[in-house]
Amino acid sequence: MSEVAEPVEDQAVAMDFLARLGATMLAAGYPVNIVRLALQRTAHAYGFSCPMLVLPNFIQIGDVDRTRMVREEHPVRFDQTFPLGNLVRTAHRGGIGPAAGSAELDRILALPPPYPAWVGVIGYALQCTAYGLMLQPVPVSMIAAVGLGLLIGAVRRFVGPFLGLRYLLPALCAFVVTLTLFGLERLLNVGHFDLRGLIAPLVAFLPGVAITLGVIESATGEIVSGSARLVAGLMQLAQLALGIVIAIQLVGLSSAEITDQTGNFFGPWAPWLGVFVLAIGIKLEHGPPRQFLPWLVLILFVSYASQRVTALAVGGYVSGFGGGLALMLCALALSRRRNMPALQTILAPGFWLLVPSSVGLIGITEITGGASSQSVVAMLASMISIALGFQVALAIWNSIPKHNWIDDNEARA
Repeated sequence: MSEVAEPVEDQAVAMDFLARLGATMLAAGYPVNIVRLALQRTAHAYGFSCPMLVLPNFIQIGDVDRTRMVREEHPVRFDQTFPLGNLVRTAHRGGIGPAAGSAELDRILALPPPYPAWVGVIGYALQCTAYGLMLQPVPVSMIAAVGLGLLIGAVRRFVGPFLGLRYLLPALCAFVVTLTLFGLERLLNVGHFDLRGLIAPLVAFLPGVAITLGVIESATGEIVSGSARLVAGLMQLAQLALGIVIAIQLVGLSSAEITDQTGNFFGPWAPWLGVFVLAIGIKLEHGPPRQFLPWLVLILFVSYASQRVTALAVGGYVSGFGGGLALMLCALALSRRRNMPALQTILAPGFWLLVPSSVGLIGITEITGGASSQSVVAMLASMISIALGFQVALAIWNSIPKHNWIDDNEARA
């Protein structure tokens, strides 16, 4: 039974803490149903209940007599999700009172980044290099992944504090990356211009998490939240496509010169090296605790191996199904271990690896270049394949006695 750490004498203080806690969970990427459940259990532990409205970027708690509203505006860094998960777990069990919980939340949000900004830039460049090794390990693409990864990483760090400029980054960076890469390929007279080389430097702007969560939430009855996430993800894809198309027109390329073909100059070991390099890049940019690093490597290799097997068996456009299935089962199993972070935190690196929207980006660009309607089908399939894998994994997990994904996630949240 839950025990409250201190009596809740002022319900307004408790409601303020719940609203801020929920908004922070949303900023950390928690699904709305998990946020709602955690807040309801915390309120019960504090000895009261009240109406709650939870949307992807908005929390409202209370009734006409007393209402607290908080809008999520600033994202939570990956390293902050570890202490945040501990706070959520402690709060819903009644192990910390509202005042102390608010103070702990302030401490978490004020935590400085674990590494200097320049280390984060190198970490992002390493992640771009990793995606280059996994998606298109050829010399021109690798040069673009490293060089443009450093450039985009530095731009993201510089623009980060400026909210207005952040909204322009997807289109602007897509334009710069496409113009630089295709201009280099034209200068070298390679004869073709590959869209896959664009994915690695732009990986930070691919809205895979938003689209996958949107599909899952829509399929589980959270229509408003799911639709909002899907629209936001599609809008970001459209911004990327706009920047790419403008750059293609400036370079003067025809649709016949643009290809979507895989190549491997280095050998079959390159993608597997890329998975390991990705783990190092995530560690340097996002700064998870050192003890999480072995589990990070395990999650990435399980996800990638399952994705590759599915690609060989079914095809590349739905390869995310196998990766999503294995990732969710692995994360659910790990979340039951002691001293493990929240399920959402465990899933995040796998999201970044699977890149569910990468083929969608290619599909949109091919459409604008005059490709057939098959690109639309491929784009949609790539977006929902990981979400479908997650749902099948959840169904399998829930069929096991004493296992329920919501309770497991909320217990480890």
